[in-house]
Amino acid sequence: MVLQQLQRLLEGIYDVPSTHVVDEFVFTDRALLPADLRHRAADEQVLVSEQDDGAAIGVYLDGKLLERLAAANPVDALHSGNLADFLTALEGVSHFTYLAWNAGHDRPVSLLELELQAEVDKYVGSLWLLRSQQPARFPRELHHLLFERARVDESLAGERVGLYHHANRYAARFCRRLERALSQKRAAVSAATIGELRRFYRWSSARKCRHIEQLAPR
Repeated sequence: MVLQQLQRLLEGIYDVPSTHVVDEFVFTDRALLPADLRHRAADEQVLVSEQDDGAAIGVYLDGKLLERLAAANPVDALHSGNLADFLTALEGVSHFTYLAWNAGHDRPVSLLELELQAEVDKYVGSLWLLRSQQPARFPRELHHLLFERARVDESLAGERVGLYHHANRYAARFCRRLERALSQKRAAVSAATIGELRRFYRWSSARKCRHIEQLAPR
């Protein structure tokens, strides 16, 4: 239920409805992971397998993580006690939603593009929930928490550590722009901001990066 709620959250923000439900692609048995991933400590992993008629997607999420989210649903109340689990689950849902939408439009997805969008989704998704739960308060500490305090676990990232750092830096710059727009003292998000988010979602990795590079420095 929580994962479907997170999927609907992202689909609503970006206007990317899907006929696929993330729950149907989730598995919690670590033994089903490929051997090289099975013994890593990661609680979330998305697997993609190219096939003749398209791509097969699987989303691994730790079972105990899902139990904790079911007991403290972040859609009802996002707080320090469930934030880490929420971000882990949201990353998996973000990957699934983005892969499914692009597959439906016959578009390839690069790893940088996937990780960049997930970093943006974690900020935007957290912000949407916090603003809906506490309309009178803007969570200014969120950007610092997600982009300045966050650290890439090099033992899990392996040879991709540079890519993850790159995605995080680009997302931080884009989300700083969003912060300035969204922190205005109004309850509704402006049509211009929604439009920018939805265009960004549909752009390629190269177009996303060019857009961010043209933004004023943080």
